[in-house]
Parts: sequence; C-alpha cells; structure tokens
Amino acid sequence: MEQAALKIDDMETAEAAVRAAPHNVEQEQELLGAILVNNETFDRVSDFLEPGHFFIAAHQEIFEKAGQLIRAGKVASPVTLKTFFPQEARIADLPVLQYLFRMVANATSIINAEDYGRSIKDLATRRNLITIGEDMVNIAYDAPIEMPPGSQIEDAERRLYELAEKGQTNKGFGTFSDALAEAIEMAAAAYQRDGQLSGISTGISDLDAKMGGLQRSDLIVLAGRPGMGKSALATNIAFNMARAYRGEEGADGRRTTTNGAIVGFYSLEMSSEQLATRILAEQSEVPSSDIRRGSITEEQFQKLAIASQEMQSAPLYLDQTGGISIAQLVARARRMKRQHGLDMIVIDYLQLITGSSKRGNENRVQEITEITTSLKALAKELSVPILALSQLSRGVEAREDKRPMLSDLRESGSIEQDADVVLFVYREKYYVQNKKPAEGTEEFFKWQADMERAHGKAEVIIAKQRHGPTANVELRFDEEVTRFSSIADESRLPDRFE
Repeated sequence: MEQAALKIDDMETAEAAVRAAPHNVEQEQELLGAILVNNETFDRVSDFLEPGHFFIAAHQEIFEKAGQLIRAGKVASPVTLKTFFPQEARIADLPVLQYLFRMVANATSIINAEDYGRSIKDLATRRNLITIGEDMVNIAYDAPIEMPPGSQIEDAERRLYELAEKGQTNKGFGTFSDALAEAIEMAAAAYQRDGQLSGISTGISDLDAKMGGLQRSDLIVLAGRPGMGKSALATNIAFNMARAYRGEEGADGRRTTTNGAIVGFYSLEMSSEQLATRILAEQSEVPSSDIRRGSITEEQFQKLAIASQEMQSAPLYLDQTGGISIAQLVARARRMKRQHGLDMIVIDYLQLITGSSKRGNENRVQEITEITTSLKALAKELSVPILALSQLSRGVEAREDKRPMLSDLRESGSIEQDADVVLFVYREKYYVQNKKPAEGTEEFFKWQADMERAHGKAEVIIAKQRHGPTANVELRFDEEVTRFSSIADESRLPDRFE
C-alpha cells in the first residue's frame, strides 16, 4: 500500500512538473488570421492587446509587424507580411507564407475578435501571475540576506501592481520607436492641455512659465526654513491641480486624466482638518485665524459655504498618518492609483518619513538616501510627479543673504542627487520684520521702507531643474489666507487713461 501511495505521489509530482503555462494557440492563430483578412480587426484589439500577450514568439512577431503596416496606412496580408521574414524562415515546420495562409483560412469573424483578444490577454496575465508566484516561493525558500521578508513583500506588491496596471511585468528593453511615440503623444497632450504645458499646471502661471508645469515621473523637492510658506505653496498647488481636474473614459473602461490631476496628499505634520481649513481660507479669502476663532461675519460665512460646495468635488485625497514608513507610503500610493486613479503626490514633509530598516536612526543620512531613492522610483513607476517638502539646515540664518542654496538641504547629498527639481521658498519680509528698530529713529524709517517693499512678496528659487534653466520666480503672497499667486505683468496690462 505504501509503495502504491508513493507511486501515486510520484505521478502527481511528474504531472505537476509537465503542466504547461496557460495558453491557447488556436485562438491566437484565429485572431491573427482575422486581422490579415480584415485589417479593421486590428483597431478593435490594439488599444489593449500587445505583442507580448501572445504565447508563441512567432505570433508576437506577426502581430507587431501587422500593426506597423496598418498604422502606416498600408495593407497587412500574408503576401505583404512575408517580405518582413527571412526567405528560409519557418513557423511550426511550415514556410512563413503557407503558415500565414493557413491562419487566414481558420480566421475568426471580426465580431468575435475583441473577445478573442481579451481571452489572449487574460491568459498572458495568468502566465505572469504564475511567474510572480514562482519567484515569490523560490526567494522565500532561499531567504537571501540582502532581501529580508519586508523587501520581498514590497517587490511582489510592485510586480503585482505593474501587472494590474499594464498587463505585463519585467518588460526589459524597449525600442526607441516606442519611446519616440510616447514623446509625440506627450507633445500632443501638451498642445491640448490648458496653458499648453508638457507637465501638470501648478495653477501659478509665472511658475509654470519657467517649469512647463510639474513633469510626470519627476521628484520635485520644495524646501524652506520654517515660516517661509512651503506647506502653503504645496497646498495651493495641490488644490489648484485637483480643482482643474478633467477626465474621460477610454475604450477599455479606464478613466484618463485630460487636465489637472487626482492628488494624493500625505500630510505627516498637519491633520486633515487643519489642511482643509487652510485650503478653505485660501479659496474663500477668509483668514484661517478668523475661521478657527469663529469671529466671522455673515458675509464671510456665505463665502465659506460657497467655497466649500465648490471644493467638495475636487479629487484631493488626504492621508494624515504620522511617522509613516517609506514602504507604507509606497504601498498606499499603489493602492490609490489602482482604486481611485492618481496623477500627483504631495508629501509634507520628507524628514517625517521613516526608512524601512529598524536601524535607520543610527544613520539618518543613509535613511534619507533610501527614502529619496524610493520616492524617485515610485514617481517613475506610477508615472506621476511627486512634490516632497523638505526642511533646511540652520546654516541659512547665519548668512547675510538668507536666500537658500542647495548645500542648505538637510542630508543634502541624496536629496540633491535624486531630485529632478529643487525649489526653495523665500520671503524677505520674514527676516525684515524681526529686525524692527526703535520707533522714530532713522533706522526705523528705513525698516518701514523695507517692510513696504517686501510686503506681499515671495520668491520661488528654482535651484535645480533637469528639464530647464535655474531661475528666481517672484510671486505674490497673501499672508492672511496663505495664498501664492502670480504677480501681474504690468507690460501686459491695458493702457491707463488719466
């Protein structure tokens, strides 16, 4: 009996070993045949089906070459496709032309083409799931020192996210023509978008003019000393993007953003209520201090009511978890992208994120390096800009000119290296008001003049920008409602009649 049981176990093991990956060769042949019979079939499946979804390598090549011909406005048929294969090439022991004609003879109808395409894609997804599962099991068994369980989970989650979003993982090398096509699409989208920007508009035209908006896949670091207004600027930008959001549903049922952004805001310092109050004050032009004290007039209350109604539809999502780890932040961002969509991430602020290593506090520089590297990778993975706020060192205060420099960034090495853009917020008034001399003196009148000159003004210093020049952008700042806006260009104002 024991020997019989062993034989059955051996048979089951052998059977498991020869299990083929999920695929359907006949479906692939019939769909490709339909495309070669009627090229309009390609249009029905090309928005979701890719060459990599086919199981047979030759089928991948046929689908790709047929697509290139059709997109070029030419006819894809067995005869035209044959010229793209070597003369002696064979598929399944048949000459290429004979194999292509056999597919045409067995072609499915154009009516069934979309169903066949989705079935082929589903089978490819199942194969990728099997690959991910096998890798998870093998890595878990091997337990490599350099990849602890937390890293294994994060890697598996990343691969599963990629599979859920794009339908395939580990693409490896891609062709330059594909990258070129994406660049042309970006240029076309920029032409149609508000302000004709390549990135997402910040809602502050003077800043957009220097940066072209916030670019997808970029890590943007916004830094400043306490009291400069960096949180206010980040909040302004986040809400401006959410308010401008427009989207449309594609052929595959997914919603695509056409303008503005769905924003995820990690408020690690302020509560969501404080953040909402700040945005409400900015939009209603009612000072947040008045809102908190309840000392508002009936007219102000009406402004608040109108502003709150307009704000409710803005796709701005808040996460107020304090002391969040970089691994948690990444996981939540992936989940939000999948569930709600995500076009922009704001983090207030960088130094409040913890690293994944329990020993991270022993070397804060290494921990910040891990965080900035992970954020840059996340921006690229999700194809969204990440605006991360950062504190500056006290070295600024010791200088005569207190405008920040790259060297003022805390743990500046990795932040400066990983960031695509580094912005500094600077308000001269903050420093001038602390130097008030005795009233009635000559210094007091000079101080008054300096205060008037600095009143309501702020600078955003673009200290680093991979896609453009460095620059200083002057903005208007309304301190009572914490609003940044562009300074009116007098050269563009109408002529004055006196």
